[in-house]
Amino acid sequence: MCQATVYLARDGQEEEIMRDVILLEPTADGVRLSTFFEEPQMVRARIGRIDFLKHTVTLVVEVEGGPLRPSQEG
Repeated sequence: MCQATVYLARDGQEEEIMRDVILLEPTADGVRLSTFFEEPQMVRARIGRIDFLKHTVTLVVEVEGGPLRPSQEG
């Protein structure tokens, strides 16, 4: 399978925020992350790096004070 693990980079540190991501969709508000069995999550960040070999995506906090973890869309 081709799921990815998503990390959030802030202040020189990377934190794993979601596993088994099947869809990553940039939006005006950040990035929407989807998995097979959970509701999509929004992260206020931008794509920093995608490593296809390791199946990882690193997001970078776009707005200081924005959520560090995914939040459910309403």
